[in-house]
Amino acid sequence: MAEDIIRPDAEEIDIKEIIRARREKLTALIADNKNPYEIVRYVKDADSSTLKENYSAYESKTVSVAGRMISKRIMGKNSFAHLMDGSGTIQLYVRIDVLEEGAYEEFKKLDIGDIIGATGEVFTTKTGEVSVKVHSYILLSKSLLPLPEKFHGLKDNDLRYRQRYVDLIANPEVKRTFMLRSEIITGIREFLNGRGFLEVDTPILNTIAGGASAKPFITYHNTLDISMYLRIAPELYLKRLIVGGFERVYEMGRQFRNEGMSIKHNPEFTTMELYQAYADYHDMMRISEEMFEYVALKALGTTSITYQGQPIELKAPWKVMTMIEAVREYSGIDFNESDIAKLLPIARDKGVELDNSVSWGTALAQLFEIFVEDKLIQPTFIIDYPVEISPLAKRKKEDSRLTERFEFFIYAREMGNAFSELNDPIDQRQRFEEQVKAREKGDEEAQMMDEDFVTALEYGLPPTGGLGVGVDRLIMLLTDSASIRDVLLFPTMKLKK
Repeated sequence: MAEDIIRPDAEEIDIKEIIRARREKLTALIADNKNPYEIVRYVKDADSSTLKENYSAYESKTVSVAGRMISKRIMGKNSFAHLMDGSGTIQLYVRIDVLEEGAYEEFKKLDIGDIIGATGEVFTTKTGEVSVKVHSYILLSKSLLPLPEKFHGLKDNDLRYRQRYVDLIANPEVKRTFMLRSEIITGIREFLNGRGFLEVDTPILNTIAGGASAKPFITYHNTLDISMYLRIAPELYLKRLIVGGFERVYEMGRQFRNEGMSIKHNPEFTTMELYQAYADYHDMMRISEEMFEYVALKALGTTSITYQGQPIELKAPWKVMTMIEAVREYSGIDFNESDIAKLLPIARDKGVELDNSVSWGTALAQLFEIFVEDKLIQPTFIIDYPVEISPLAKRKKEDSRLTERFEFFIYAREMGNAFSELNDPIDQRQRFEEQVKAREKGDEEAQMMDEDFVTALEYGLPPTGGLGVGVDRLIMLLTDSASIRDVLLFPTMKLKK
């Protein structure tokens, strides 16, 4: 927003005095039977962007606009103001000899932040700015609190996240981020719906926290007299639907994990998970890269983006590496060697001390995190994860230590996770039992036994490919947002003391 548009209240005036003066103005309005809060409706027939983009169609015509007054400049018998509406800003030109008697003096009493409606003639000023010459106006809502003194470019992140309503007023580019968020989510739905996927809803309140390895939020249902969990993933329910005969399903919605917070993590976040019968993780790779390409083109018009100063190309096809290949390339440690005892001293020589009891697969995953993840800037599929960290993925025929699973990374961040889904109920039960043992030993993120899901598999799950995508991280990428809080309208915050 241009600085000459912003006219905050005088910085030297005590905030309490400003509030007191505004409340007195409201009291006077009510006494004069002009209570703005009693107005229930205002008919506007134009917005700022429409007037500016189609000026020739509106020139000299009378329109009604409405919005928040963000500037006011009194110049004797003439005044200028700017209204901010949902699409931008528009200038108002107010003259004492055009308004009804007394209305100009009332206009001069309006405060920055007040919401008004105005009717008038569209014209351009000598400087070429599209404006509305006001014939009449009405106060629709009184702003009792002043906008921040440093209104232009509000930078206090804590205040921005806690009071997003102020952030949206002060930083119009923030509104653009959330408009893009909506376009991106719409693009995901268009892409999947166009490929025959059915959008479904599954429970958020679960009796078992399953479908991912994560610490859940626990709540309590009074009537049923049981503890329940906010879902950490919709996976197990969606696969039940594949058992039931749906062949392509997806769900986009909130997940909840009682874990740490960072620029990449918020306790509640949005994912998209899909499942396709008679498909495998290779099919999921094609869907992933094609979906990202489609959504980037829809939202930005290009697949060549810049994220935090780093050029990134989203156009398919993307690079593919096995986890063993990636660890070997970036650390020099070759996990084609299956004897973990031989690998531990090599890792130690590289500066990584692993527990002597660590399994081969867990060691592989740990070294991947240490040596590889931060190198994966361009879109890259890392495939063939060890079975120890993939309790819901199908084993590879060629190597039973590994699974048909991949994660894909962009700008050193995991963006999605996919499997050739495990559909062997006997194997699945054994893996759940291993997870239960880990949980009994204190691993709060280990999965629970889900007997009903095993029962569903016993009825028969066809070969199925599954994919989960972090929607918030995709939005961060396409809006060049450094923190997940920048793409959540109301991120989780600590209570203020």
